[in-house]
Amino acid sequence: MKKLLVLCLLALTGWAQAQVQALSASGWPSRPIKLVVPFAAGGTTSILGRALADKLGPMLGQTVIVDNRPGAGGNVGMDAVAKSEPDGYTLLMGPIGLAINPALYTKMSFDPLKDLAPIGLYAGVPNLLVVHPSVPAQSVKELVALLKANPGKYNYASNGNGTSSHLAAEMLKASAGVEVVHIPYKGGAPAMADLLAGHVTMLFDQMPAVMPQVKGGKVRALGVSSAQRSAAAPDVPTLAEAGLPGFDMTVWFGLLAPAHTPSAVVQRVNTEMAKVLKDPEFRTFLAGLGVSPMGGSPDEFAAFLQTETQRWAKVVKDSGARVD
Repeated sequence: MKKLLVLCLLALTGWAQAQVQALSASGWPSRPIKLVVPFAAGGTTSILGRALADKLGPMLGQTVIVDNRPGAGGNVGMDAVAKSEPDGYTLLMGPIGLAINPALYTKMSFDPLKDLAPIGLYAGVPNLLVVHPSVPAQSVKELVALLKANPGKYNYASNGNGTSSHLAAEMLKASAGVEVVHIPYKGGAPAMADLLAGHVTMLFDQMPAVMPQVKGGKVRALGVSSAQRSAAAPDVPTLAEAGLPGFDMTVWFGLLAPAHTPSAVVQRVNTEMAKVLKDPEFRTFLAGLGVSPMGGSPDEFAAFLQTETQRWAKVVKDSGARVD
């Protein structure tokens, strides 16, 4: 009898939780939704976040407002979302830093795997290695030779400590055996501004933010970080082709919410995002930026994030990268 009572209570608890989930999502959304981008405006994360927000808003029947919160390699904005109310009105444009930062920072104020609810993978894009036109190197091979001949003389900008921009440069340093000074910024836009001004030598950043400067002749592209060349820049060799065997980094982005956000809300956003990623016009827009759409279910994104966290822990250790 006691066992039966316990089973009944468990069943009622499950039913009650399901009702709360359903009730929580029934009137959602009834006000604007905030999409936190954990980097400064003008960078790839912001460009892709705003593009998705513009599409999701009409589909959800509410304005999706982009809120740029840069700092600490994305940790400031990601932490803000992790600590927000799980009501579906605060979402995160999650960068690959979700998987990288736990290996780089000795202390994290939140746990990406426990404090955030994955909604779906959005897109993937390689980093592009660019240098200021004044740099006397026309290829990766020439750049490596220049850096080896002048240890510590040259520097590189990054989008911030712990970002893929930072880690890509540290991977280059480890692979080529060169010494370059790291200068971190609070996003790709300020990093690019200083590169254009000639204050820094080189920068790794995602293609959407860099290609306009490459096409305008303001910076020189030397290599892409992915295993294959990018259709958006077919004449630019991969870093592996250019003399750094095994170099492979594809940056990804995904949409997340605070942990315990109602599953009905998570599924609704996932469904609408899937429609956006299947839209031919939007796919053409992404292709023009050198970006590939991804997609998938919340559970698939959760499993992917687990795997990526383990993979990048090893990459960070092998590269010797650290947070300055």
